[in-house]
Amino acid sequence: MTTVRIPAGWPATEDEARAVQDELRGRVVLDEQGPPPGAGRVTGVDVAYDDERDLVVAAAVVLDASSLVIVAEATAVGRVSFPYVPGLLAFREIPTVLAALDRLPCPPGVVVCDGYGLAHPRRFGLASHLGVLTGLPTIGVAKNPFTFAYDDPEARRGSASPLLAGGEGSGGEGSGGEEVSREEVSREEVGRALRTRDAVKPVFVSVGHRMSLDNACAHTLALAPKYRLPETTRRADALCRAALRDATA
Repeated sequence: MTTVRIPAGWPATEDEARAVQDELRGRVVLDEQGPPPGAGRVTGVDVAYDDERDLVVAAAVVLDASSLVIVAEATAVGRVSFPYVPGLLAFREIPTVLAALDRLPCPPGVVVCDGYGLAHPRRFGLASHLGVLTGLPTIGVAKNPFTFAYDDPEARRGSASPLLAGGEGSGGEGSGGEEVSREEVSREEVGRALRTRDAVKPVFVSVGHRMSLDNACAHTLALAPKYRLPETTRRADALCRAALRDATA
């Protein structure tokens, strides 16, 4: 088993990680529409941890966007590269996720992350971080709204409501949260609560990089024809869990 090493110069403290976020956040591209849903390729990425062994496994699964058939997949095993700090989880995962993407035999197209993009206290979650580093269009689709407020969308599939900064949500990656300045707290729309199945809890979509919010929601719906979560997330989750079992066997 080859283990991805922590890159030289990788942030080791919260201050260093936040400084990197501040630098890279300015490179997020927000004025591109992004590729249309249902065309080309779309890739899901996800991670699984073994805390006892200090390991993280990343999976990347490429789907044909029109048929949702798997085109390619890859995994990577790495050392956890940063301590657990709410709002800085990307620093634990990025090196291994990048290694999994590098091992794909084809271009990934749009990348869908199981996490956040702009819907993040510092407006720079995993999807944005990954997008800036790779140059790929990226979307964050999360299971929980982090610390943001939203009104429950109508019950029918496709209904959505704004995910707004400046309120408290029901938790997620940062439940317990990190403090943000008054300047960061505003009633801006940082994402949307999107209903992917009738009368089922919504998912929380945010722009990562080189993608509009409307288009990110359209991609998410196209990727979730049967289940609450998009097929990219479901299949990447299954693959990284299987790879973690193999890595720790």
